[in-house]
Amino acid sequence: MTDAAGPVPRIVVVGEALVDIVHRASGSIDETPGGSPANVALVLGRLGLGPTLVTRFADDDRGLRVRRWLEDSGVVVAVAAAPRTSTAVAHLDESGAATYEFDLDWDLDGVDGALVVSADLLHIGSIAAVLEPGASQVAALVRRAREHATVTYDPNIRPALVDDPAAVRARVAELVSLADIVKASDEDLRWLHPDRDLVEVAQEWRARGPALVVVTLGSEGAVAVTADSVIRIPAVRTTVVDTVGAGDTFMGTLIDGVLMHDGAGAALRAPGGGIRLEDLEELLRRSAYAAAITVSRPGADPPRRVELAARQH
Repeated sequence: MTDAAGPVPRIVVVGEALVDIVHRASGSIDETPGGSPANVALVLGRLGLGPTLVTRFADDDRGLRVRRWLEDSGVVVAVAAAPRTSTAVAHLDESGAATYEFDLDWDLDGVDGALVVSADLLHIGSIAAVLEPGASQVAALVRRAREHATVTYDPNIRPALVDDPAAVRARVAELVSLADIVKASDEDLRWLHPDRDLVEVAQEWRARGPALVVVTLGSEGAVAVTADSVIRIPAVRTTVVDTVGAGDTFMGTLIDGVLMHDGAGAALRAPGGGIRLEDLEELLRRSAYAAAITVSRPGADPPRRVELAARQH
């Protein structure tokens, strides 16, 4: 959050909200709301930031469940109507890692673009950033919003939905160049840049425009790249129930930390702007700690601010 005496930043997240149908290694099957951008919005809502999620789902039983899930955590929902609410079938292995199959479509027809463009901080990511026709709409909104907004981006690649890898890689490269902060997983980078050193890729991405590129490394922690430093943090040791929502929790908590230390707006990319290096390691460790809480319990169930603060001390 910004200084208590200052204005509350207007946070908008654009992307898919859906229902995860989770097949656990035990044989049980659960249905829970999810979607990477929706999870990020949920994290920000639970941290008390009152984000708006611009998304797409139907006015059916699953859609109503998604809406309640978001609104119960303080997320304002702006919805483009859909014929049905999208689903993602997740199969969890013995370690809690998930593989996905998707049934969804994505566009923003009927959404007021001014709602997005007026944001102080705009977060985009995952399927919504690469699946047409909505992906082109998202990219156009980012180009308009970044004149005054901080832009954060998480590619969160879903290979099962990729028909044209070259087109997806080109769109990711475009969005990286438009973003101020990029968070990607090691799996994302290995798909996007096979057989490349992950830190070298992160440094190349940083050179395209972002002030900060973070790569999460699962049990190996995370590495962050700025213009003049590379910072590594270890993972937080915990018992993993499943990994659903871990990266989204890291992303949302990182956004919250950036707002606490730097505020929102395009000043992040201005000369002299950005996160102080002495603050960055603290922000990364806090984000990793929040992610560890999420993976310690089933589903995308990120901590609230009071819980995060209590568990850190």
